[in-house]
Amino acid sequence: MKWLKRIAAVAATVLLIAVLAVYAFLRGSLPDTTGTIRVAGVAAPVEIIRDRHGVPHIFAASAADAYFALGFVHAQDRLAQMDFMRLTAQGRLAEFIGPAGLDSDRFMRLLDIAGQATAVLAEVSPATRATLDAYSAGVNAFLAARPGPLPPEFALVGREPENWRPADSLLWGELMVLQLSGNWRDELNRARFADRLTPAMVGELWPNFPADGATTLQHLATLYGTLGLDRLAAALPQFEASGASNGWALAGQHTASGKPMLVNDPHLGLNAPDIWYLARLSAPGLDLVGATAPGVPAVILGHNHRFAWGFTTTTVDQFDLFVERLDPADATRYVTPDGPREFARRGATIKVKGAPDQGLTVRATRHGPVLSDLTPTLAAAAPSGHVVALAGPALFGPNRTVEAMFAVNRAHDLGEFTAALADWQAPMQNIFYADVTGNIAFFVPGRVPRRKTGDGFLPQPGWSGEADWIGIVPPAELPRALNPPSGRIVNANNRVVPDDYKYFISRDWDSPYRAARIGERLAPLARADAAAMETILADPVSRFARAALPAMLRVPPADLRGRRALQLLAAWDGAMRRERPEPLIFSAWTRQLTRDLLAEALGKDADQVLREAPRLILAALDGSSAFCRGEAKRCSEAASRALTRALADLARIYGDNIARWRWGSAHFAPFRHPVFGRVPLLRDMVGFRVATDGDFFTVNRGAGRIVDAAYPFAHVHGATYRAIYDLADLDASRFIVAPGQSGHPLSRHWGDLAQPWANGRHFAIAGTQKQLRRSGSVLTLAP
Repeated sequence: MKWLKRIAAVAATVLLIAVLAVYAFLRGSLPDTTGTIRVAGVAAPVEIIRDRHGVPHIFAASAADAYFALGFVHAQDRLAQMDFMRLTAQGRLAEFIGPAGLDSDRFMRLLDIAGQATAVLAEVSPATRATLDAYSAGVNAFLAARPGPLPPEFALVGREPENWRPADSLLWGELMVLQLSGNWRDELNRARFADRLTPAMVGELWPNFPADGATTLQHLATLYGTLGLDRLAAALPQFEASGASNGWALAGQHTASGKPMLVNDPHLGLNAPDIWYLARLSAPGLDLVGATAPGVPAVILGHNHRFAWGFTTTTVDQFDLFVERLDPADATRYVTPDGPREFARRGATIKVKGAPDQGLTVRATRHGPVLSDLTPTLAAAAPSGHVVALAGPALFGPNRTVEAMFAVNRAHDLGEFTAALADWQAPMQNIFYADVTGNIAFFVPGRVPRRKTGDGFLPQPGWSGEADWIGIVPPAELPRALNPPSGRIVNANNRVVPDDYKYFISRDWDSPYRAARIGERLAPLARADAAAMETILADPVSRFARAALPAMLRVPPADLRGRRALQLLAAWDGAMRRERPEPLIFSAWTRQLTRDLLAEALGKDADQVLREAPRLILAALDGSSAFCRGEAKRCSEAASRALTRALADLARIYGDNIARWRWGSAHFAPFRHPVFGRVPLLRDMVGFRVATDGDFFTVNRGAGRIVDAAYPFAHVHGATYRAIYDLADLDASRFIVAPGQSGHPLSRHWGDLAQPWANGRHFAIAGTQKQLRRSGSVLTLAP
């Protein structure tokens, strides 16, 4: 026994020493935020003062030195995130994480994201190239000067990052085009189930179904059934392909200060670290504050000393799927209106950690790359006679949006800002503007394809040319507004053009609930201030819930639990508050009803299109849904069964006392590290969650993935950045990101902003250099 105790003591000591050694190693990879670091690449000393939130205030003698320093601090705090973005876009994940990265790599290689970035770089202006070069030099200066080990992610995957190149900074924009223009996946799903969903059903799942939809579906449904679209959908990588946002601008007539105010919160997937990184850049001719994207030398959203700007996603249709017919006489060619053409071809080799290299041959038609070339198995299984190609903004040549973004950062007034947007191409955004002279404005710049016929709702035949793109919507005729008489501009991804607008832009507008709620909150405000704007951003009321409740309360409950749930809902105001049970009852019920109705039509494939479907729910509750054949009795019975099932599921998880259920128990933001979150022993050590308000339809957006069986209501999509700009005092503007500024789990700024973000709080990014020195950490980059 003595020997066993001694062995155990020695083992415990060794383990403790090992843990302490690992901890010391990880602590050694934290960046230096004080002192002086000598670097090659700056012309004069640059002072970087991090405030108590970890936000760097960069004071430089030139714009080039400021962008150099931005590259340096991005690398200090987010190097692993930058490198992951780069490897993702280049199609090189499998090289370091093994076969798990292959689906993503094949997709990125097929679209040639890295090639597109290289093409953009070849055409940038000298001013833009100088900014990209300065930023890259700053990133590489950190790699050369770092005193300790790399961030721990690199040790885990066994990678030493190569130097940063200017083209690497352009990859982020190309990825955002994919993320914010993903409606072609809906095209694919609509085609997959064209023979099983009636036009009315499709209209409830994807509202605003065109009047001629029945003819289109009947004409193409047989063809879609032969294309192997299920296999194609399964081969596509699973990545976030959506965007939402809120934005509004108020003229001085509605504000307490008499100057405009601008409010913006872009909605994207919540991650740890966040997609955004707050920063301030100050140099002669340069005064920028706001959200930057690690890897990119620009303030994407923010303000200078004269104006502020923000974005919401337009949900424009910039991608189409085309069904191409192969030449019956030669399968290496495809049919066009002008006769057969040969496919353009290129090859790629994907390195795979722990496995043989994978070859990829990509074919392209006049419309774009052939999606069925994603895998050899898929290509071999493609139906005889046809393939599917993806058309996107790359058809118009290199994407010049980077020029627009950098020009916005250099602009000084409305005229220069407007001129900068001439180069904006993709992703399409609604852009808000407000300035110190009193102007408010709204722009929708970008390249929108003009189609001969159709609206991109479904894959179109490529051989006939009937749905070909024939140019772009003239930029001068795209929507815009300057100082509207109402003094208010509001958008929450809702429709931006009237019904009689002569060009097709999109049919995938978001539901109007958020925009209507913002308008409802703004209407009574005669003297709006930042505090009032903060409460609107945090607004948890669901207008969809309020619209559905009257009909829900008429549904006959099947048991005592159902009656108690309806009693709670009858007294509820529709606010999705984390501390209440009613939001959980409402959300579980609507999810169950949607699943049940889809399952009746699609069986085991129902989850393939399971989504928030407010039109379907409202139609089912009023007895008119096509999913219950438009029969009121069938709809009522389905709603009653769904209530019973949903409540039974909730009782199994949260107990029998309905009054003690809490929305926040199911609705929480799970901040999970993208690498360590996949390692069982580390997942819970570095990940965390915070309970939140809101849902898919609230201004304080808290969207989940209701197809997720384990956590259907987890808050995985929402405000990744919030900002309130007061043009009377831009230094008083308020900001927040979540969960924190740092990408390092041992940093005190890894998750320090998560709870303030969840509680709707914000802070200023301001102060003189002298003031900031007194309370911040000061790092000097010296030549």
